[in-house]
Amino acid sequence: MNLLIELLAFAVAIGVLVVVHEYGHYSVARLCGVKVLRFSIGFGKPLFQWVSPKTGTEWTIAALPLGGYVKMLDERETGGAPIPAEALPHAFNRQSVGRRFAIVAAGPVANFLLAIVLFALVFATGVTEPAAVVAAPASNTPAAMAGFDGGETIVAARTENAGESEPVRSWSDLRWKLLGAAFDHKRVVLSAKDAHGTSEFQLDLRGITEKDVDDDFMSHLGFEPGGGKLTVAGVQPGSAAQQAGLTAGDRLRSVDGMSTDNATAFIAYVKSHAGKPMTLQVERGGAGAAAGKLAEIRIVPQAQRDDATGQQIGRIGAELSTQVPSIDVHYGPIESLQLGARRTWDLAVYSVRMFGRMIVGEASLKNLSGPVTIADYAGKSARLGPSAFLSFLALVSISLGVLNLLPIPVLDGGHLLYYLVEAVTGKVVSDRWQLVFQRAGLACIVALSAIALFNDLARLIHF
Repeated sequence: MNLLIELLAFAVAIGVLVVVHEYGHYSVARLCGVKVLRFSIGFGKPLFQWVSPKTGTEWTIAALPLGGYVKMLDERETGGAPIPAEALPHAFNRQSVGRRFAIVAAGPVANFLLAIVLFALVFATGVTEPAAVVAAPASNTPAAMAGFDGGETIVAARTENAGESEPVRSWSDLRWKLLGAAFDHKRVVLSAKDAHGTSEFQLDLRGITEKDVDDDFMSHLGFEPGGGKLTVAGVQPGSAAQQAGLTAGDRLRSVDGMSTDNATAFIAYVKSHAGKPMTLQVERGGAGAAAGKLAEIRIVPQAQRDDATGQQIGRIGAELSTQVPSIDVHYGPIESLQLGARRTWDLAVYSVRMFGRMIVGEASLKNLSGPVTIADYAGKSARLGPSAFLSFLALVSISLGVLNLLPIPVLDGGHLLYYLVEAVTGKVVSDRWQLVFQRAGLACIVALSAIALFNDLARLIHF
């Protein structure tokens, strides 16, 4: 059943993205007066064909649905057959360089516009997200040095020396604001509420490098979702947790006198205390007479070798569950479009920078994903609900737009590069050089596809 959902979600995602991308090319070509011969979804043998009596365009659905194309009237692609004189003004190659540039750029632009609309729909219909409550940060992190103790709710943010603060509505909203400031290497002033009122915290992000901007970006800063309930979900037989008397359902309140409401911070503390006694304050779970009562438990984490680092770390053998406070966030139509455009821009810039880091070796090529991973995430997001699937669709649409704008021959970006050269020099790039660049570009695409497929298989069979 899960496989069927993944395949169906993947087919819908690819179908929508390809149709939107190719329709961008098609619509601008029509506006520029270029005759479109074929609009194909997929490659290979046609499964369905229909010719528009009005435009003469052949609409096709082909057997291999991983992509599509728009074929326009072009003197270079007739196989030597002449084009009637009355049709020449409608040939793609007879258009000005500006029109050709607009037609080719319209595909990626359509993907970005789709992402804006999808994000706007998500924001307008409302999303449930973790609240921007901060857990106690690890020492020597930017959050700790800014003065956060844990338990504060961040309500606004602004870059230093900027104007008014912007509201922070959720944890995701906070992450995006900090991500933008980190890319710009700026200080951020965060307004946060706690039991004593509202205070301002200055967070210095000038020392954050692009290498730090990854999936663990917030953890690098010392920010973890807090204010929730950290509960023992299970205890391994013979473990330190079982020997100390921890049971499933116990809620962890503090460790060595420090409040704990975040699994990541608690696990890090346990790892650093291999063989050292710790005192846990727990609120007893279960249905017995002791349920709800506080108890202190002394526990000594067992020392084990970490396969990743080779060092001895502490483990107690307990499975943890975190329930963080959440908030329903709703936006108006205009604000939803603004936020959709901003989120699309931020993700596009992040994608370009990440790709640049992979080229220079500052980021792992393992970040590349292929169709298997996309299908997996399509299925997972579809099972989570419409908002998650629309957000996933927007993310992949942005990735498709960015990928096609890369200056690699055979991609839209490669053709745009040719037109820029033509606009500057006044000369068309020769067919000979285009053929050379096309072969090089094809080699790049094959290499990227092979790496992405290898990463997919590595994630699938865990090697």
